[in-house]
Amino acid sequence: MTIMTSTFSPFLTRMKAEGLPQIFIDTFAYYYEQLRTGQTGYIPEEDIEPVKQIPDAEQFSQRLETIGKYALAKTAVIKLNGGLGTSMGLEKAKSLLPVKDGHSFLDIIARQAQLANVPLLLMNSFSTEADSLALLEKYPNLNHALPHSFLQHKEPKIRQDNLQPVDWPENPELEWCPPGHGDIYTALITSEILPALLEKGYEYAFVSNADNLGAVVDLSILGYFVDNEIPFMMEVADRTEMDKKGGHLAQRHDGQLILRESAQCPPNDTAAFQNTQRHQYFNTNNLWFHLPTLYRQMEAHDFRLGLPMIRNSKTVDPRDPDSTPVYQLETAMGSAIAVFKGAQAIRVPRSRFAPVKTSDDLLAVRSDAYTLTEDFRIVPSGHRQMRHFNIKLDGRFYKYVSDLDARFPHGAPSLVQNKSLVVEGDFCFGQDVVCQGDVWLRNETDSQVHIPDGTVLSGKHHYS
Repeated sequence: MTIMTSTFSPFLTRMKAEGLPQIFIDTFAYYYEQLRTGQTGYIPEEDIEPVKQIPDAEQFSQRLETIGKYALAKTAVIKLNGGLGTSMGLEKAKSLLPVKDGHSFLDIIARQAQLANVPLLLMNSFSTEADSLALLEKYPNLNHALPHSFLQHKEPKIRQDNLQPVDWPENPELEWCPPGHGDIYTALITSEILPALLEKGYEYAFVSNADNLGAVVDLSILGYFVDNEIPFMMEVADRTEMDKKGGHLAQRHDGQLILRESAQCPPNDTAAFQNTQRHQYFNTNNLWFHLPTLYRQMEAHDFRLGLPMIRNSKTVDPRDPDSTPVYQLETAMGSAIAVFKGAQAIRVPRSRFAPVKTSDDLLAVRSDAYTLTEDFRIVPSGHRQMRHFNIKLDGRFYKYVSDLDARFPHGAPSLVQNKSLVVEGDFCFGQDVVCQGDVWLRNETDSQVHIPDGTVLSGKHHYS
């Protein structure tokens, strides 16, 4: 039942006019009431403890792999596919971007699902739905009488000054925002996907981001999940300095595992939040659900898991810092670890977290430093370790994919023998360029520098 207060009434009117389902409206009302009564969503350091010992997936036995093999027939794969990749200059679903050997993220994901013979479900946004489904038409053998997708909801942005819906007539679409990937649980219900999965005998789901090329179904991890009858499981990896601003695993004083995102950290606890020695594990957003337990938990609580609120301060036009300040109320998918009694986290190798967030990441994965295997996994070539590979391209010239493609017209240089590549200034790379060891290029001139075909680069190269 919607919480009816005079302050919420304008939201109710607006959301009903958009045809949003009642379950989602009630969920938004639940978080709006928290905001209205002064809650911040903060999780103070004094309320939590570090997590020291968790099971290590690299130590899982062959027996667990066998169990996982048998459980595969009851397993579905869900990919979060709502992003447009606007930070990389894209106007279509980021998952449609060619990433390796001519294949897009979504091509690779679809082929993985086909090989494993598991259904693939995309949680799309309104922006990514049509293009993504069009691509999947190439794969007629995917999914047996299940939809390919379900839609993430949208919610009104909230003015910070009076907690009312924001109006932005010059671009009304900016009055709305996604509610974070924690919306997956509500969307699985309102789309009727979760009941459909249960009806067809599916018991387990592996969920991950579409841009994380390391997130594939691992049979030993599935076997561990099944063998231990775990309701909800999060894959975490060792936290390094470059992960210190992302969400980390912690536990309450009663031992219940939780996830704390940066927006949930009080400002005076920032140092502790970013202390990777204290909080050693970060959330990869690779999650495992026991579907019958998920449904029972939601049904028992009016189809609302009660995830911790994340209050994000923004401006209504994110490109205009002087536009109206707003709150966006979000939840994190991984924070459901705090909801399920018996939920677990396991440590996984860094190779299971290989997101492509920037053009730097894209150049690396397009290069020979990574190999696309016959079973459509992307793995480091030879003895390369992902964590020891550093690429930093000048954002003025390489931030957008179109800029990257223009400056690497023949594809990525050879990086299999490269330790780091730093490019400052404007360069255009010829064919068959090889980067060995540590390479640092700096162009201080006003014109583009061309790297000739077949050049072998190592060390520092300065143009002025």
